[in-house]
Amino acid sequence: MRTVYSGELHVSYGQFYVDSRRDDDGPAPWAARAGQSNGLCGAAVPGHLFLVTGLHTGRVGLTVEVHGAAPPLDDAWEEVVEASFRPARAPAVVLPWGDGPLCTLDLLPTDHRVRYCGRGMDRGREEELAVLEGAAPVDHYLLQFWPAPPAPDVVVRQTSGSAAYWHRHARSLPAAGKETVPGDPETRSWGGRLPSRRVREAGGDARGLVPLDRELIDAVDAVCPRTQRCLARWAAHRALTEAGLDGIDWITPALAALDRGEPLPDPFDDPERAWGRFFADARTRRTEAAEPDGSGNPLRRTTALPALLAAAEPDPLRAALGALFAAAVTHGPGYPALFAEARRRFPALVRDTPPARGPGRI
Repeated sequence: MRTVYSGELHVSYGQFYVDSRRDDDGPAPWAARAGQSNGLCGAAVPGHLFLVTGLHTGRVGLTVEVHGAAPPLDDAWEEVVEASFRPARAPAVVLPWGDGPLCTLDLLPTDHRVRYCGRGMDRGREEELAVLEGAAPVDHYLLQFWPAPPAPDVVVRQTSGSAAYWHRHARSLPAAGKETVPGDPETRSWGGRLPSRRVREAGGDARGLVPLDRELIDAVDAVCPRTQRCLARWAAHRALTEAGLDGIDWITPALAALDRGEPLPDPFDDPERAWGRFFADARTRRTEAAEPDGSGNPLRRTTALPALLAAAEPDPLRAALGALFAAAVTHGPGYPALFAEARRRFPALVRDTPPARGPGRI
């Protein structure tokens, strides 16, 4: 047995990856899990693994091991799934979201079995603010590889609401080879239809909307800049209201400045100072409980603040897409109602075809 890595991993959007392909962009989340039984280790795209954590943003514990044969299963792990993986080329690397490789696996170019184990997934969702403020990680993960012939993925053990949600989500997706989304990898990553170059250059917030409401992206792109700016302001207000932050005395001046089209006042003129003020204020640091099945959003306050910052972006398209995505994250499973409200409030967003909502979750 060889321990490749043992320590902490910084995650964003509750995900990290193993990749051995030449493509710069990872597959869409739905493609990585298409047709699987488990939703924690997406292995449907050759040479790539899409791995899910309970924690949305912050530090988790991670150990990565390479074995010569199947290792024994430790009862300490609450969630256990297995899938098949074959490196597309050397090297295969562990990749945090939006960052360079964490470690190199040095796997042989042959078929492997991968076992992904976790514990504390629901706690990771519930205690994220504590982790962001420097407390020790509460959810931990183990990633093990060993040579083995290809076999279907399997859920070995499940205990948390978070894991149950992702397993249900994976089972709702069509199997690989039965997808109706055509095109090259870049096209497929945008739901089968490339948006404009401006949208593609808008960054991760635009991509984050793909599995939620692909049609809405093009609708926002098609409206005039004035409507985009108004939409961004509206989404910021909705996010902060949903999170209970719209009445905080040092946040309301920023909302007023946003509505007047003025630069955001201190501390919002510096995102680092804004987050520092956020974590220093007991009123904004209060967390909220998740739903019993793990489907709730215990971090409405931390996910709402980015909506305000995004809405102040100089580019109105980037502002609208960023604020909408942050507002959707804040609303959690209730995001379809938010998007329906946006279409009622801004009729120009209503296109000839009905909105295509995917089974995405935030």
